[in-house]
Amino acid sequence: MRIFYFLVFFAGTVYYAFTAVYTGLKDMDVPTRHVLIAAYLLVSAGALVSPVMFSRWSSIGWPSAALKHTVHALIAVLLGQIVMASVMFMSDLLVGVRAVWVVLQTAWSATPSSGTTNLSRSPIAGQLAMLSGGMLTIGLLYGVSRRYRYQVRTVKIPIRGLPKAFHGLRIVQLSDIHSGSFDNPDAVSKGVDMVMALRPDLILFSGDLVNNRAAEFKPYLDIFARLRAPLGVFSVLGNHDYGDYVRWPSLSAKQHNLQTLLHYQRLAGWRVLLNESVTIKKNGDALVVAGVENWSGRAAFSRYGNLAKALSGISGEPPVILLSHDPSHWEAEVVGAYPQIALTLSGHTHGMQFGIESKWLRWSPVQYFYKQWAGLYQRGSQYLYVNRGFGFLGYLGRLGMPPEIALLELVEA
Repeated sequence: MRIFYFLVFFAGTVYYAFTAVYTGLKDMDVPTRHVLIAAYLLVSAGALVSPVMFSRWSSIGWPSAALKHTVHALIAVLLGQIVMASVMFMSDLLVGVRAVWVVLQTAWSATPSSGTTNLSRSPIAGQLAMLSGGMLTIGLLYGVSRRYRYQVRTVKIPIRGLPKAFHGLRIVQLSDIHSGSFDNPDAVSKGVDMVMALRPDLILFSGDLVNNRAAEFKPYLDIFARLRAPLGVFSVLGNHDYGDYVRWPSLSAKQHNLQTLLHYQRLAGWRVLLNESVTIKKNGDALVVAGVENWSGRAAFSRYGNLAKALSGISGEPPVILLSHDPSHWEAEVVGAYPQIALTLSGHTHGMQFGIESKWLRWSPVQYFYKQWAGLYQRGSQYLYVNRGFGFLGYLGRLGMPPEIALLELVEA
């Protein structure tokens, strides 16, 4: 049934996007109109097959950088076509409503209507559809140039019962590096330099180091090995780190890939927390950092985590900072059930790498899938911070949702 709905959606997009172009160019001279329509059809054909090309090469590796960027540009065109089709469909609905109104008005009228009413598609509707789709496509292409424009977000988080030695603790949280998407080591290196310039006391990484394969991280290992903090660098695994989204020749090959990824993180000097915790001590005071493997409140994603195991063996009642990749875990298992967890750090959503965050409006399509999708959230004395991600995946850009370096300062509640 899903395939049927997809085919209906696909056919509707093709038809209405073409209708927008055909209608919008109606008033142009014939030769120019034919050339533009032919150019549209050529680009449109590439856009329509771009998801197939993406699905094929994103999992096995791109033959060339040029092909990779071409396919992503065509996907931006396809998304623009969906917007065009949506606007044109709405225009047709309005035309239909008007037609029904005219028929009813004529039927109820005591005297027959004289003359005819024009109910044909307006070129203005087609032009509006093309403008809307074109703006999205251009915006997405512009966002490609913003994918390494790292933004430091500084947030103060009040922690109840925060030990005195940890007042003002500076934590840098990174998430969703997705090293397999990188194509500019110098830009990534500058991002790491920005982290170190913040002089963090503690660095925490909340998962998705790669897209699928451990080998993706190897070229960047030396860059990320420069991450150092007096209290350590700790990490957890995200859903992409397990290699669940590619075909492996055997189960042992998949397991070897995961072990290699863990080995690379340890070579970088990171402590990977696999359903475990570590107690950090300073001037006689204690703070716990716990980490669970990926655990999602959404059925579409994996549940490898074991929170009870991660918290076992903690002595006393120090505040706990939990690393859990998927923010849906927070409400599903953390809030209320484990009051000792003062702060949970997640990522996963990327802010969908697309959205608007301003003083007046905060919106991203991802909010229709995740209740907590970016920034700081609170339930009683428990907090969740959702990082917008350091890297990118799928869409090779960021539009209105820059890559994030989070500087979290702990203060007494």
